[in-house]
Amino acid sequence: MEENFKNYEKIIAKKHSISFSPKYKDEFNTPVNEIIFIAVAEKAFEKLGWDIIYKDDFNIEAKRKEAGWMNERWTEIITATYKNGNISVKSESLGSEIWDAGKNSKRVKLFIHAYQDTLMAFDQEALKELEKEAEKKNNWDDYIIPDTLPKPTQTKTPDFTIPLIGGLLVSLILGFIVAFLSVKGLYFIGLFEFLVATALVFALKYFIKFSNYTNFRKLQYLLAAMIILIYSSSQYFQYEIILHENNFERIGFLSFLQIRFSHGFVINKINLGWIGWIISWIIQLGLTGLFTYLKTAVVLTKYVFERIPVDVVDFACYHFVKNKSEEEVRKELAGKGWSNKKDQDEVFESIGGLQNATELNRIK
Repeated sequence: MEENFKNYEKIIAKKHSISFSPKYKDEFNTPVNEIIFIAVAEKAFEKLGWDIIYKDDFNIEAKRKEAGWMNERWTEIITATYKNGNISVKSESLGSEIWDAGKNSKRVKLFIHAYQDTLMAFDQEALKELEKEAEKKNNWDDYIIPDTLPKPTQTKTPDFTIPLIGGLLVSLILGFIVAFLSVKGLYFIGLFEFLVATALVFALKYFIKFSNYTNFRKLQYLLAAMIILIYSSSQYFQYEIILHENNFERIGFLSFLQIRFSHGFVINKINLGWIGWIISWIIQLGLTGLFTYLKTAVVLTKYVFERIPVDVVDFACYHFVKNKSEEEVRKELAGKGWSNKKDQDEVFESIGGLQNATELNRIK
């Protein structure tokens, strides 16, 4: 952040907000049109050192970052919206805090000050030039169509068998590990769900790479099945481990579950009864599912984007910006050596990956 804005931030009067997602909103008017507003707001965000994560014709969003214990983390998301010269600015806390200590009000007022300060640096002639530059940038007018594109790399035909079989094996292995740690009293709710999700995503990352399979919906179903298999198989593995270590007679797995329910779920010497087991299993499934979904979306987005050279993605994006249809873009790609439909589909997936990455960044 530029020094003059640091000094101004210190004298801003704070207005505290308390809620499950603290936020603050304010409005002001600007004499410029939406094109100039977005361009000036972008420069203001850059001067403040906030990360721009999204913009369109009437909206721009940024996240503010600060140092944490181990690494940097985003603390607020700031959104500015243009409507007929009226600007609405909102800052919302990220994370689990319920009291913002007035931080959101400071972010909003600081942005408004930075925007107005930046706008004042332009005279009318400079504003017209800024508008032309913004329009050229939005319309990709400076893009130079290349004479050639990198040739497609040979990728295998997508095969769901690899993630399916691999997912089955990984789930059973993780199920045994969870069972062993549970029997030994080393299982910690919250931490181990995160570790299980991390292991699942790590394995799925390589399954996707080796199979070239990128259907997110089916991968979601597979992950849900894997999570259920991990925790259901862990119950059976616990049954086998307990019988083996104590030389008990085999009573049957269902009888084992009945005994477990009758004894209840004990935590900190408090017996929560059979309902405690149900709650603990729901927490296990829910936390693992949440961690896994977000991490898988990131892994898949990164894979589909990196699979295609950036020059090819830019070439296709340029033609879409120029309002060409999918068939017309396919013809343009074919003219540059990308005639195979599978290769073209992967280009379109890569463009979708860019959009997904933007939406992931916008998650609050």
